[in-house]
Amino acid sequence: MEVLHPRCAGLDVHKETVVACVRIASGGEVSRAVRTFETTTARLIELAEWLEANGCTHAAMEATGVYWKPVWQVLAAGGFELVLANAAHVKNVPGRKTDVNDATWLAELLAHGLIRASFVPGPEIQELRGPLRTRKQLVREKASHVQRLQKTLEEANIKLESVLSDVMGRSGRAMIQALIAGETDPAKLAALAHPKVRAPQARLREALRGRVKRHHRFLLDLHLQQIDALDAGIAAIDREVDAGLASFRDARQAAEHHPWGQPTQRPGHPVGDRHRHEPVCHGCASALLGRPVPAQRRKRRQAPLDPPAHGGPLAEGHARSMRLGRCAH
Repeated sequence: MEVLHPRCAGLDVHKETVVACVRIASGGEVSRAVRTFETTTARLIELAEWLEANGCTHAAMEATGVYWKPVWQVLAAGGFELVLANAAHVKNVPGRKTDVNDATWLAELLAHGLIRASFVPGPEIQELRGPLRTRKQLVREKASHVQRLQKTLEEANIKLESVLSDVMGRSGRAMIQALIAGETDPAKLAALAHPKVRAPQARLREALRGRVKRHHRFLLDLHLQQIDALDAGIAAIDREVDAGLASFRDARQAAEHHPWGQPTQRPGHPVGDRHRHEPVCHGCASALLGRPVPAQRRKRRQAPLDPPAHGGPLAEGHARSMRLGRCAH
C-alpha cells in the first residue's frame, strides 16, 4: 500500500498521559518509537520537541472528550499537520487493546492516508464555542427553574398560567414578588397586571385566589433568584460573544468595501437593496423588456380563434387538409 506520510505519529490521548508512536519509513524499512508523556504543559512541549527531532510532519489523535484539545493546541503551535479522527472510524480489531497498540494503529492508518479528518475550526471560532455552549446550558437551566416555579404556583393553587401568556413577564413577576412579600389579597394582586393583559380583572382575581404557605414563598423566592442569576450570566456571555465577533465584522466590512464585493448595477436599477422593487425609468423600459411588438403582429396575436366545425379540418387554409393525428392526402 502506498505510503503518503513517511514520517508521522499516532497519539493515544488520555486524561493524564498521552502515548506517542512515531512511524518512520525509509528505504523500504519501517521503524517505530513509542514514548509516554504526561499531559501537563511542560511535558506536552517536550512531546512536540520529540516529534520535531524525529522529523514528524503529521500527527493523528482520537477525539476523546476534551482531553485532545490541549494536545492539539500545543502541537498546532509547533507547525505540525494534525488530524483529528473519529474513534468509530479508526476502531481496531477486537482483542489485545493497549495504549501502545492504539497509538501504533493510528500511526499506521495515518501513514497510508486512511483517516478521515474531522472538522476542527480555527482558534477564533473555538474561542466562541465554549461561551456559546455554556449559554445553551444556562438557557436550559433557566427553563428548568421556570418549570419548578410554575409547579410551586400550581401546588399553591395559583393559576397564573391560565391567565398570562408568560408567567415570567412583567405582570407575572410583579405578582410573584408580591406573593413572596406576603400579599394574599386577590384584588391587590390582580391590580398589578399590565394594562395590556387580555384577561379581565374578575378572571385574574379567581386565578390568584390560592393557599400560599411559607414554604411556597421560600421556593418561589429561591427559583426567582436563580432565574435572575442565570439571566445575568446569559447577558454576560452575550457581551463576551459580541466582543469576540468584532474581528468578523471588520472582515465583512472590508469585503463589502472591496471592488469585487460591490453589487453590480443593471440598466434602470439603482444600486441598493436587491430585495426591493425599484421603479424603472420610462426610457429604460425598452432596454429591459426588449423591442416593442408591431401593431399588426399584436393584433394578429390577440385575434380570437373560431372553433372548427364538427368533423371539419383543423387547418382550412393549409395546402393539405390536416386532422388531428393524421394527414389527408
